[in-house]
Order: sequence, then structure tokens, then C-alpha cells
Amino acid sequence: MNYISLDDHKKAWVFRHKDLPVSDEDAARIKPMTSERAAVLWSTMVSREFDHPDFFDKTDWCGKEESFSDEVNWEEAWENGDESLPQAILAHLDWQANTTVYFCMARDNVIETTFDVFKRNWQNFMFLADGSLLIGKKRNTVVQFLESGIAKLGEKPSA
Repeated sequence: MNYISLDDHKKAWVFRHKDLPVSDEDAARIKPMTSERAAVLWSTMVSREFDHPDFFDKTDWCGKEESFSDEVNWEEAWENGDESLPQAILAHLDWQANTTVYFCMARDNVIETTFDVFKRNWQNFMFLADGSLLIGKKRNTVVQFLESGIAKLGEKPSA
């Protein structure tokens, strides 16, 4: 088994927030990974060395300044209740709606969904922005959402 029920996820409340309702259809497509599956994905796509974004350093792509080319304020759009992610983030990612995405918070905490579900519910995910990385399956573009309200736009090395 690769996933746990959304209801069993330790931060499931972000998807039940009364001011930011998530449709039942979208909730069914927000799939937290088991800690074992999350660890495999994290080690493969994020870092073999570090368990959380707080500890990234220059030994991993995600800790290198040159991996990130620009910064965007996501918090302003979030505070304004904007339905869509800031345009600069959407333009940077340029992913199809059905792209499988991974919202990577820590080695044992990764949520899988599709880009269209993420875009519709991005405000809910931002409650979890603590250096979290949004990575697309078979995509090199990446966004790191910082608790400060800044999103770092970047590229991860090709696998």
C-alpha cells in the first residue's frame, strides 16, 4: 500500500477548512503517501541526506542557490483569496492539468495529486508551506513554498 486515507493524514484539517472547502472529488484525488513510500520518493527526487527543507545544504540540488532563478510572493494572492496561483508560478511550471505532482514537506510526509487538483486547492496546501517543494513527475521545474510567503522558482537536475 502506497497511500493512507486523507482522513488519517496528520494535517488533514487543512483540507477540511470551513473557509476553503475541498470538493469530495478533489479530496479523493489528494493522496498522502505512507511514510515508507514518501521516503523512497524523497530520497529519489529531493534529498538522500536531509529529512526536512530546514536542513538542506549545498550537497543537494534543493539547497543550492543556483537551482532557483526567481522568487514570487504567494502569500499576497493567498491573503487576497485569489482562486488561482500567482501567474508567475503557473508560467514557470507550465504543466498540463493531468501532470502527477508531489507536494513534498518532509521525508515522511509527501502528498500526491494532479496539477489541476493542486491548482484548485492551492490555498489549502499553503497551510503546509514550510519549505515544501512542489515537484512534477518527469518534470524538471519546481517551486519551493516558504513560510515567509515567498515561492522560489527553480529547476531540479535531470534524473
